[in-house]
Amino acid sequence: MTLITKDIQKAVAALNKGQVIAIPTETVYGLAANIYDDNAVNSIFEIKKRPNNNPLIVHIKSIDQLASVAREVPPIAEKLASHFWPGPLTLVLKKQKTISNLISSGKDTVAVRVPNHKVTLNLLENLNYPLAAPSANPFGSISPTNTNHVFQYFNDQIDIILEGGSCSNGIESTIIGFDNNEAILYRHGSIAIEEIEKITGPLTIVTKDNTAPSAPGMFTRHYAPSTKSFLVDDSRKELESFGTEKIGVLQFQHKIETDRPITQYVLSPTGDFMEASKNLYAYLHEMDSLQLDILLIEKLPNINLGKSINDRLNRAVAES
Repeated sequence: MTLITKDIQKAVAALNKGQVIAIPTETVYGLAANIYDDNAVNSIFEIKKRPNNNPLIVHIKSIDQLASVAREVPPIAEKLASHFWPGPLTLVLKKQKTISNLISSGKDTVAVRVPNHKVTLNLLENLNYPLAAPSANPFGSISPTNTNHVFQYFNDQIDIILEGGSCSNGIESTIIGFDNNEAILYRHGSIAIEEIEKITGPLTIVTKDNTAPSAPGMFTRHYAPSTKSFLVDDSRKELESFGTEKIGVLQFQHKIETDRPITQYVLSPTGDFMEASKNLYAYLHEMDSLQLDILLIEKLPNINLGKSINDRLNRAVAES
């Protein structure tokens, strides 16, 4: 039976023994292991059923630890790290030789960030190594934002889930790589592009690669409910296309008016993108448990974090 606990020392002991545990971050919960223990890192891939060509993110305790995992940090990367860390920004940098090919999927780069969650920062302070930690879900499924999501996925497959409450951001980190000090967006995330570009200028965007992705989250299909789902421009209009099915509708700000007996969730009644981001996966988990036939999801305005949420939704409904 998997133990859900707030005891940092139990988590430390498990990691020191080469185990995989679940940890909270401000984005989503992650499956964590010692980056220098190849057996433990390989266990992450096995537990998640994650393709080996999909690199992992290394979590460090502070910017001071960056040099231990990355050998080249362009000036623009330094600016981004100084501005956004701790926080939901992952940087893809040339890796140190001590970073295994398992973590980097054979590439000469490593994805790294400093999480902004007091529980996991406390955990990292009690370890003498960083943690590899992709999202704590089976590959392609909805990411977890509380311990119950992780427990439902992996009860009996991992020993410890470190309790840290509900994730405050609710979607994964934004991922930025570099080419000759020019910034490249590899994944939309919890920091809006507009905020990144205040520092970098216009970003090159390369966010899809199913063959040899440079960063996590680049596969076309990802973050998907088991319920048949459709991303639509107008839920009320699309509703007319369906007959007697049990239908769920996920809206950004307002419920739709209809006489049909549908299940409706609203991400943010006030139209707040941050609230919508925090609620996205939690509501998808809830709706996925209702044994609906169809899930209609209305696109958000494609600005600010709406771009990141729409990116997740596009991948969630994509065909395999």
